[in-house]
Amino acid sequence: QLQACGGGLVQAGGSLRLSCAASGRTLSSYDMGWFRRAPGKEREFVAAISWNGDYAFFGDSVKGRFTISRDNAKNTVLLQMNSLKPEDTAVYYCAARNRLLSRSRAVPSTYDYWGQGTLVTVSS
Repeated sequence: QLQACGGGLVQAGGSLRLSCAASGRTLSSYDMGWFRRAPGKEREFVAAISWNGDYAFFGDSVKGRFTISRDNAKNTVLLQMNSLKPEDTAVYYCAARNRLLSRSRAVPSTYDYWGQGTLVTVSS
């Protein structure tokens, strides 16, 4: 099971840190990703990190503002979100996928496990 938390209400320009923790599963075996879905919009790729933390990938809309990291010893993945904008408002989901996959990490269907989501609301 994946559990995402850390969402909340923040003013534009502020920061939030989301975390994704796993129970019953060792995250070090997986590439990890964050996606979001805003009301009335398609699910959007936010960020991903390779199983060993060596590589990180970001969606165009969050590049330069968000960072992703992982602590395999603690079995957690973090998404640090800075300079938040109202358009960042969405439910954020963490997901895990087989680290041996070569397909783009931005493709949701390549992920096998999903957390329940945490709501981020950015006020203007």
